[in-house]
Amino acid sequence: MFDVLEVLSSGLSATRTRVNTIASNLANAETTRTDEGGPYKRKDVVQIARTAPSRFATALDRMSLAKPSVYAVVEDQADPKKVYQPGHPDADATGYVAYPNVNMVTTMTDMISASRLYQANVTAIETVRRMTEDAQRISIRF
Repeated sequence: MFDVLEVLSSGLSATRTRVNTIASNLANAETTRTDEGGPYKRKDVVQIARTAPSRFATALDRMSLAKPSVYAVVEDQADPKKVYQPGHPDADATGYVAYPNVNMVTTMTDMISASRLYQANVTAIETVRRMTEDAQRISIRF
């Protein structure tokens, strides 16, 4: 049970990072000027699955205990989208303003997906907790 909880808590942590990163992208979708100069750069979370230590000998068991973890949070390297707005304070000499490459529809879809994944992990943790309590009650009776 502890291996399962370790995997689920790792998933919660990775999903929390993903939700926070997506929220940052949404909040800065119109940011044309940052401290670094230029528009905000969309960030993406890169996740990997580490194999948790296991007492089981089979490869299938080792694969089923893969723990998701955040490998890195990377910035978008694509050119920013340019919008013609000659009166904007951040417009270049030709009147174009550089905006972040944040697609609101895609980003909101990602946020919904990440939120549901977080909820699923919380539900799974609650289920493991209840199963552990039930197993303790059963062992006490016998």
